[in-house]
Amino acid sequence: MPVRSKKATEKTHAFNVQSFLDSAGVSRKIREFRRGEKLFSQGDAATTVMYIQKGGVKLSVINKAGKEAVVAILEAGDFFGEGCLAGQSVRMVTATAATPVTALVIQKSEMIRVLHEERGLSDRFISHMLTKNIRVEEDLIDQLFNSSEKRLARTLLLLARYGKQDHLQHVLPKVSQETLAEMIGTTRSRVNYFMNKFRKMGLIEYNGGLQIKGSLLTLVLHE
Repeated sequence: MPVRSKKATEKTHAFNVQSFLDSAGVSRKIREFRRGEKLFSQGDAATTVMYIQKGGVKLSVINKAGKEAVVAILEAGDFFGEGCLAGQSVRMVTATAATPVTALVIQKSEMIRVLHEERGLSDRFISHMLTKNIRVEEDLIDQLFNSSEKRLARTLLLLARYGKQDHLQHVLPKVSQETLAEMIGTTRSRVNYFMNKFRKMGLIEYNGGLQIKGSLLTLVLHE
């Protein structure tokens, strides 16, 4: 099996999904969503893949008792709704605009065609799926073995894109304590307690928004 050259690898990393989707004649709709508006709901027909151009999207599930659990917070550059490509007939989650959102809505058949014909997009999409699977595994381990305090610290670091220097955000987009509680499986009062504790320890601060310090990582790693 041939080894890809450094030049080819750099070309893949440099591939601009946004430029491609804007110029390659992909059949898509550009949609604008207000904060709090649903992009799709759990149980809807799964016929499209979405790509976030601007803003943030919250993915959540609701059980039969009506209890909601947040499973992910996505940002610009993320794909979602890709379950339709694997035969998923209905949406398993609800997607809600956490901020004003601009998204590309791509029909399933068109997405499949483009993935077959465009190597650059295919490579980027596969990378996206692998990264997402790793995140799901890490989230499961986190829920099983870590305290709610560590889960909150890890979630804040993930929202700040810690470890991704090209995406690192020291100031987080507005995320309510209720949403954080839903994401880590605890109560709002516990989140409030831990957030105050983190602030007093100098791990976070409020200055024109919630600012995350890299030192918060020490709490996650500490046994």
